[in-house]
Amino acid sequence: MSSVPVTTWSLEQTSPADLLPAGAPDGDVRIVRAEVPSPELSRFLYASVGGDIRWTDRLGWTYARWQEHLERPGVETWVAYDRGTPAGYAELEPQDDGVVEIVYFGLIPAFRGRRIGGHLLAYGAARAWDLAERWPGRAPTKRVWLHTCSKDGEHAMDNYQRRGFKLFDTKVELEPEAATPGPWPGAYPA
Repeated sequence: MSSVPVTTWSLEQTSPADLLPAGAPDGDVRIVRAEVPSPELSRFLYASVGGDIRWTDRLGWTYARWQEHLERPGVETWVAYDRGTPAGYAELEPQDDGVVEIVYFGLIPAFRGRRIGGHLLAYGAARAWDLAERWPGRAPTKRVWLHTCSKDGEHAMDNYQRRGFKLFDTKVELEPEAATPGPWPGAYPA
């Protein structure tokens, strides 16, 4: 099996004032927290958003592993809906010392290019900043961070920077070349 170089960029905000808003997309787009841990929903979002950009690390998770992850205090899934249809999501995961990572973020391919991504990212980052208000006992957020890589969509880095995230680390690693898994064969046009 051959390997390919993958560049990973880590970005952060160190103050709520760093967050830059995005214009609201046209139409009936709503962002709702999935408050009931649901492995089915989370796996659907993960596979549907990441299938064409080679998100594979969670595809082998068991139902129990998904449930365990989603039940961790402070882990939140925020889902964007376009006229009632799931369009994308942001998953937040608190870490130590008031740090919150936006672990996963993205849109299902059919919803990309419609200004939903900037809106969802700004909303998700704002929820990372106020996460402690929903989870008594958690330290107030002092830093929000995320990473993106050269496998992600061509507009990902620009979206993060336009929302006020600043680059703090870059790494290049060789990864095994993997086929695009998609949520099912033939789901994405060639």
